[in-house]
Amino acid sequence: MLSLQVSSTAYSVLPDWSLRLISELDAADLRAESVAKGLSTFQFNWQPRQGAWSVGQCLEHLRLANEILLPAISAALEGRQHKTVAEIRLGWFSRWFIRTYIAPNPGGARARTPKMMEAAKQVKPIVLEGLLRTNQAVRELARRASSYDVNGIRYNNPFIPLLRFTVGAGLEIIAKHQSRHLLQAEGVRQAADFPG
Repeated sequence: MLSLQVSSTAYSVLPDWSLRLISELDAADLRAESVAKGLSTFQFNWQPRQGAWSVGQCLEHLRLANEILLPAISAALEGRQHKTVAEIRLGWFSRWFIRTYIAPNPGGARARTPKMMEAAKQVKPIVLEGLLRTNQAVRELARRASSYDVNGIRYNNPFIPLLRFTVGAGLEIIAKHQSRHLLQAEGVRQAADFPG
């Protein structure tokens, strides 16, 4: 009981942006569990058309993205002075990039998936556990980052080295990226010819 009180007290001192991102990741976990629930390995890997991703590939892609981005964002905080900011402020380019390539954008621009984030052709349903585990690590990073100036610290982008986003933008990218591919996975499961 005491640990719950300590935990809720710790949450109350987090800035709004951190609480919002943690909440978005909690919702992403529920969506991921819901979309994968009760699927056979065949259903988990079923693709609506040639080249389209399966439910499993969507979840695996998100897990891989987390595993690649988390160390880069975390490393940027090392040795930095503590300075809390109330909200994440995105620059025009970060806003445009997230809106165009990261956030759910049906019919919008599509970018080629970096090779290091490509899911295998066949994915085991256990990938859900890996995604949930990496989402927990993102929540822990959001808590840790809440005592730093996430608008002033940039991380080395592991995908496009010339693009150096702020830590705040990186955390927003992770959360919005989840929404995009969970929506995609939900669409696969809702397809009229999805195997019963």
